[in-house]
Amino acid sequence: MTKYRMRVDLSVLDSLGINLYSNAAAVLSELVANAYDADSTEVSITWTRGKQVVVQDNGVGMTVDEMNDRFLKVGYRKRDTEGDTSTIWNRPYMGRKGIGKLSVFSIAEVITVYSTKNGRSNGFKIDIDSLRSRIDAGGNYEPDEVSVPPEYAKQGTVLVLDSLKSKRADLTASALRKRLARRFDVMDPTPPSDGGFRIVVNGNAVNWADRQELKKLQFIWEFGKETLPASALPPGITRFVIDETVNRVEGWTVRGWFGTARKPTDLTDDDEAGSLKNIIVLARKRPIQEGIIEKLDFSRVFGNYVTGQVEADFLDSNDADDIATSDRQRLIEDDDRVVQLRDFLRQAFVKASETWSERRPKKEVPDALLKYPRLKEWIQTLDSYQRPYAETMIGTIAGLEFEPKSESQRADLFRSGILAFARVGLRKATEDLDALSRVTAEDILPLMGQQDQYEAGLWVDILRSRVEAISAFEELANNDEKEKVLQLHLFEHLWLLDASWERATKSERMEQSLKKMAKADFDLTDEEMEERGRIDIRYATASGRHVIVELKRYSVKADVDDLRQQGGRYAVALRDVLAAQGVSDPEIEVVFIIGARPRVTAKVMVSDKDYIDTTLSTINGRYVLYDQLIKNALNQYEEYLAASQDAKKLDELLDSIKNPLGSAPKS
Repeated sequence: MTKYRMRVDLSVLDSLGINLYSNAAAVLSELVANAYDADSTEVSITWTRGKQVVVQDNGVGMTVDEMNDRFLKVGYRKRDTEGDTSTIWNRPYMGRKGIGKLSVFSIAEVITVYSTKNGRSNGFKIDIDSLRSRIDAGGNYEPDEVSVPPEYAKQGTVLVLDSLKSKRADLTASALRKRLARRFDVMDPTPPSDGGFRIVVNGNAVNWADRQELKKLQFIWEFGKETLPASALPPGITRFVIDETVNRVEGWTVRGWFGTARKPTDLTDDDEAGSLKNIIVLARKRPIQEGIIEKLDFSRVFGNYVTGQVEADFLDSNDADDIATSDRQRLIEDDDRVVQLRDFLRQAFVKASETWSERRPKKEVPDALLKYPRLKEWIQTLDSYQRPYAETMIGTIAGLEFEPKSESQRADLFRSGILAFARVGLRKATEDLDALSRVTAEDILPLMGQQDQYEAGLWVDILRSRVEAISAFEELANNDEKEKVLQLHLFEHLWLLDASWERATKSERMEQSLKKMAKADFDLTDEEMEERGRIDIRYATASGRHVIVELKRYSVKADVDDLRQQGGRYAVALRDVLAAQGVSDPEIEVVFIIGARPRVTAKVMVSDKDYIDTTLSTINGRYVLYDQLIKNALNQYEEYLAASQDAKKLDELLDSIKNPLGSAPKS
């Protein structure tokens, strides 16, 4: 019988060892925590990527009995046995469950442990395959005793991890440093002689320079007081100090910070550091929840820019239940401490997001005005009270995140923003005038001039895009192509039928009701649609009216009496559906889009035109010809655009946005 023994169920080995962690940084965090609890002042990690990991500390070490009773005993409750703090430096113990040591099997197949205490060195080796075989046989596992190499026969403990699992241990030493730096709050300047603690990776101590997220910050909020050294933060950062008290009666407080990057991608563009777009929660200087942002029910844009580290020691108190999950990545969510922390952080986020929304655009303005000099000229033309608001708008757009291939959308947003600002600026001016007790002509006349400019300017983009769209229809010589294009665009742009239908809206629910109420007219098969010469039929509401629009094939020679009968059925069905919904006396209109004027086959004494108009008026209906629709819409908008000369200067400004740094628009 060897002097080492280990007993563990296979299910425990799988769930708390092999499958507990999926990355090396989390595993090594457990070993760093053990070194800290052992009163070491330094833990050194020698990382040979893909081959071997050596973790060595200079702590109190272990005797053979302690190696059996503590390290090899799964579930050893350190705090129950040894108290709440370490014996030499009086450090609050990080460990609690006694299962962290199993995590090494997540990344390695062979583990060798050496420990030296009071000048006596001992060692053993665990092979995962042998351990599994012994567990399957139902007995205790007895690790192999090994001699301690001279280089490891020093005060403290050494773990050597061999036969690494390539996927989970595929990190560079630089990546490991960055990830460990974020998982511990141990970078204080306390010297080793006074109980200081440092983590060394391949000979280089982890330091503030490894905190990648700090380098990306534009704003930072610190709980209680400023604690981060200025040298660790980027120049020009804006710092705030906020309340740290979660529950004054219980004495629950937090330390740490959260901050915002200039762009969301600043928190994800370093593959070595991994995603920094979360707030890690620490207790007793180590992680207790990997990310808490998603638990805060906080959906503002601000949340996409945030990173941070919150230290909440009250979450890991010996006097209260253990609420950390085995992998220390989550907390028991209904515990009162967790609930109050979430509420506290949510409120802090809300206040910070308001400050951020106000202050952040101002930081972006100088760069934006440098890139788009015409924007600066535009701002100077505004009334003095409007200029700060305009700068805020520009800064907000300048700070938005775009994919590189979509960067041109920023110019589009500037253009849209200027138009929107003009509209808002106009409303603000009228409200100010209404509030004045003495209004003179000198006040009103400038406002009227502004109104012409603003209202015309707001239509520049809309009109131009519509003229371009209509022109595209006009160029279509093939009638079949006209059918396809109109079917694709007409029902999304009902302003083609009537310019006053600017805000026409569709209702899928109403269309479904019509299909149920009048299946024979509104729920046809493709064959039935073809038989009736119909391409599509839709319902919409526009300008207070309920409208049914039927698009027929260009080639259909419709009889006006047939149109009246069809339209009458449509209108009655729609009236019945609306009545069932409590709408009385609705204004209903039926519109047919056809290729040629309806035929008149009835023998009547009036002209065909009068008969058509009279017949369709009985159902409040009308028809629109394909070519007429396109021509009328084009003429209407071209005339409006030509008449909007007051918009010329604003239009030139908007064009200049496409060409930053003042370059002339391409002709």
